[in-house]
Amino acid sequence: MNNNDTTKERPFTNKNAQNPPKQPRFNVRVLKKLFSYMKEYKSSFVIVVICILLSALASAVSALFIQILIDNYIVPILGMNEPVFTGLIKAIITVGCIYLVGVFSTLIYNRVMVTIAQGTLKKIRDDMFTKMQYLPIRYFDTHTHGDTMSLYTNDTDTLRQMIAQSMSQLISSVFTIVAVFICMLYLSVWLTLVAIIVIFLILQIVKSISKKIGYYFIMQQRSLADVNGFVEEMVNGQKVIKVFCHEEAAKDKLREKNKVWEENAGNANGHANSMMPLMNALGYMQYVIIAVLGAYMAIYSVPNIGLRGTGTVTLGMIASFLTLSRNFTNPISQISNQFNSIVTALAGAERIFTFMKEEPEDDNGYVTLVNAKEVDGEIVETSEHTGIWAWKHPKKDGSIKYTKLEGKVEFEHVNFGYTPDKEVLHDITMYAEPGQKIAFVGATGAGKTTITNLINRFYDITSGKIYYDGINISKIKKSDLRRSLGIVLQDVNLFTGTIMENLRYGNPNATDEDCIAAAKLANADGFIRMLPEGYNTVLKGDGSGLSQGQRQLISIARAAVSDPPVMILDEATSSIDTRTEALVQDGMDKLMKERTVFVIAHRLSTVQKSDVIMVLKHRKIIERGNHDKLISEKGVYYQLYTGAFELE
Repeated sequence: MNNNDTTKERPFTNKNAQNPPKQPRFNVRVLKKLFSYMKEYKSSFVIVVICILLSALASAVSALFIQILIDNYIVPILGMNEPVFTGLIKAIITVGCIYLVGVFSTLIYNRVMVTIAQGTLKKIRDDMFTKMQYLPIRYFDTHTHGDTMSLYTNDTDTLRQMIAQSMSQLISSVFTIVAVFICMLYLSVWLTLVAIIVIFLILQIVKSISKKIGYYFIMQQRSLADVNGFVEEMVNGQKVIKVFCHEEAAKDKLREKNKVWEENAGNANGHANSMMPLMNALGYMQYVIIAVLGAYMAIYSVPNIGLRGTGTVTLGMIASFLTLSRNFTNPISQISNQFNSIVTALAGAERIFTFMKEEPEDDNGYVTLVNAKEVDGEIVETSEHTGIWAWKHPKKDGSIKYTKLEGKVEFEHVNFGYTPDKEVLHDITMYAEPGQKIAFVGATGAGKTTITNLINRFYDITSGKIYYDGINISKIKKSDLRRSLGIVLQDVNLFTGTIMENLRYGNPNATDEDCIAAAKLANADGFIRMLPEGYNTVLKGDGSGLSQGQRQLISIARAAVSDPPVMILDEATSSIDTRTEALVQDGMDKLMKERTVFVIAHRLSTVQKSDVIMVLKHRKIIERGNHDKLISEKGVYYQLYTGAFELE
């Protein structure tokens, strides 16, 4: 029977799903934070800017050369009886060199931006993972794993696209617009004014469409994270789905979530993809207007004003200006198009930075755990592993006090609730002497696992006090507190790597002999040696190639390797059959010798030998004593043991 009593105690809430998206905006704060990750690439950015400037100038100058080619070379050649092409060839070679400069500049800045993007994302992912290690258990209880994974995949990928593509194209577009605008003024002020008026009308249309696009892109990211979370949940629960024939319901649920993502993605990309054709159509309209007006000015010799002075409109100038007008419209189209990618990326970046701003675990502890030895009856710190541990207390006067770690745990009037409005434990008072085996019995949701969570300080108590060897656990650094505790959970987590690496997980300094001895203690040595590579067999997919019982045996052996003075066994033998349990129990008894042990179990056979058995019900400890005492009292434990009623 599933004894994970925190299921009922901690209602799941997905904060992201509850908060509707804000109206999208160009979030300067998020952008500044992103730039802070890119500051080490300043020199690379200088190269990028120079290359973009060269590319923009090459684009503008090559357009101006069209006028020179037509007016100074092509038109005169058409009037010659014996054409001379030398000058034209030189001019074409010059234009070709300008284009080559533009091409190589574009190639260089795109390659550099890809390097910047990958380096920046590496730093962000490293920081995200580091942050994740310091988040409290509460965070992972209130967020789906798929939603968290979406930060590492979808949201970082949108950032990659923005840094590698959108940013460089945006800068390039701005530079190109400035360079082309100056060249247009150089040729004709009148035609430039016409181009600006048409562009202004285009921008008004773009503005009205962009408002909708940003909203839908944010919704797309959120719904995609929701789909990922659901798929991850379904992959982990495939056996349960098949056992309960829940396939059709699961498919319907995915279709529902996928439909929401489809609608959001369709709206976002539909509006975004319509932007470029619309801009192209309006650009062609501008092209026609300028061509007609330019031809009219040329035919009727309308005086032309440019930065170079006054004159008349020529065929070459019209061709050059038409090319420039296209070069002027295209960057504006790109800016409007890249705006969508930037808004999407900033939405992803905001999710990432919100994650990275989550409050880490509070740890005000100052008492640490050190190796120790006894010299003339005094506890002395040592760098060697002696098997003796001590708590190191720094005092205000600068002196240090050492307290031998014995494993005495005390609860004094402890109250706790996972949420303020629902108390899970009420007025819990108990103690565990060094070397005692304490068992907790009670229905699911009674608070058994919660007690062990409080000992680990996965959660902090609402009121009361918990002492460990006479020290308030709030004064002990969490990492040192947890290092003194070994835990074997009902749900086993094995990691990709060899069995030996998994056994050494809690004690990296353990030798192969130590790991093998621990495996023998847990009766895992036999089946491990039968595997293809023995202890060097690589486990993948959380040890999917092993049976549930074998995975649990490795978990028990892993706890034995860490050699902690206090053990917590949370339904440690629930996944092992009765025959295997008998073999394991002997090893467990050896493992528990001279250790304080907390046992949570539904099988009463596993708790009979406990020094103290505590029965929890309705948030309180209602019975306590050893097996014989509780049987003689004929209370709840007696009724459970005799089968008068069962745990719910």
